[in-house]
Amino acid sequence: MKKNRTLENAIAAIPSGAVIMVGGFGNPGTPFTLIRELVRQGQTDLTLIKNDANEAAHGVSRLIENGQVKKLITTHIGLNKGVIDRMNQGDVEVQFHPQGMLAEKIRTAGAGSFGFLTDIGIDSEITRPDDLLDWQGKTYKVEMALSADFALLHAAHADWLGNLVYQGSAINFSPLMAMAANHVIVETPDLGAPGCFKPEQVHTPGAFVDSVVPLASLTSDYGILEHHVRR
Repeated sequence: MKKNRTLENAIAAIPSGAVIMVGGFGNPGTPFTLIRELVRQGQTDLTLIKNDANEAAHGVSRLIENGQVKKLITTHIGLNKGVIDRMNQGDVEVQFHPQGMLAEKIRTAGAGSFGFLTDIGIDSEITRPDDLLDWQGKTYKVEMALSADFALLHAAHADWLGNLVYQGSAINFSPLMAMAANHVIVETPDLGAPGCFKPEQVHTPGAFVDSVVPLASLTSDYGILEHHVRR
């Protein structure tokens, strides 16, 4: 079944109050077009899960600046003074996790588990006594899995069944988020028929994808991001 959707219809499935994972590692993998449509439609009270906050007036920062986000779960926001100011003013709640920990929390949810044990950070301020558990003579921190209602992703290539190929550092979080969200919306500038790329090239199988939005072109939001043409 073809999973092609219009941009407006795909984003209209997201209600206010949703928890949304957003792919990307800086610019690569950030679904700027999907985000712009979410800004335009105006859903509010959102919780975002993303590696970073992008830069001011760019990517998820636009959602935060527009007052649509109540909470951001992330690894760092150091490139965005505006988001730092909003956090300090109490306009948006920001929850930080070490980068590898955030990835593992998402991966664990995608694998169908509820949490995992780690010894990372057990002596730091990010750990509370209630988080600790003794097992086989050692003390570990319990990290809970992290899932979402929706994931917004950017794929370099896709077919209309939803099989996806990412490029560069977009591979860091996008495959994990596709497995950990209940509803996955993907944008791509290169949408083809099944068989347009080899099965072994697929990073996310179509079984995890609900909607694919074709892009006519990549706008200036994507910066220097360029996709290699399929051979």
